[in-house]
Amino acid sequence: MTTSFVRTMPVVLALALASIGVSAVAQTTAPAATPAPATAEPTTTEKVKEAGKDAVDATKRTTKKAVNATESGTKKAWSATKRTTKKATAATKKAAVKTGEAVETAGHKTAEGMRSTGKAIGEKVPGTAENEAAKK
Repeated sequence: MTTSFVRTMPVVLALALASIGVSAVAQTTAPAATPAPATAEPTTTEKVKEAGKDAVDATKRTTKKAVNATESGTKKAWSATKRTTKKATAATKKAAVKTGEAVETAGHKTAEGMRSTGKAIGEKVPGTAENEAAKK
């Protein structure tokens, strides 16, 4: 074996194997161009934009809930105030009537007491009608 043969043998073998590989690749069906996956990972900027939109939407929802709760609470408070005012007015009127009756009763009792005291005094004073009536 000559040195030139030893040098060319690996090159010939490499070419032979390469030609077999090329023909095998040519016989297989070439895969269609693979489209980008539909669920590509969004970029950081897109994530931040989406998070910002979500935050704005959540703020709007929460604000609407707060407004509705405030309006509802205000209506309930107003209704309670009206009911309480009506009850307080009725109680005041009732108390005024009771006070008037008590004052009237006390006035009558006082007047009656004064009349009986006057009668007792009149019975002791000579020359009065009460004195004359007491003697008989």
